[in-house]
Amino acid sequence: MSAALVPPPSPPPLVVWSRAVAAASLLGLIVLGVAWELWLAPTGRGTLALKVLPLAFCVIGVLKYRMKTYRWLSLLVWLYAAEGAVRATSDRGGGVPYAVAEVLLCLLLFAACAAHIRWRLRGAQPA
Repeated sequence: MSAALVPPPSPPPLVVWSRAVAAASLLGLIVLGVAWELWLAPTGRGTLALKVLPLAFCVIGVLKYRMKTYRWLSLLVWLYAAEGAVRATSDRGGGVPYAVAEVLLCLLLFAACAAHIRWRLRGAQPA
């Protein structure tokens, strides 16, 4: 049989699970960021909604199992966690619940990315 006809091996269930959690938390973080700045607790003219643009670039890489995307997303997410922590501890506006949700989504996204990277590297090592 030709190598072109052989389908690629399916990823292990833990890798599939970590990708699903990472994708869901990433999309949740994007939706929360846009909704927060435009409708829920706007801080100005809505230009802060552009802060989720770097996260939007990650969606395709996460869905296509690109290891590079998982690696740098696990670092990028800490900027959003820091923003959420700062906004959760400030008393301005009514955005504290949204800030806490942002921090929780960031923690979930980081854990999913770290697990995905670890399980993929463990699966790539020769026995």
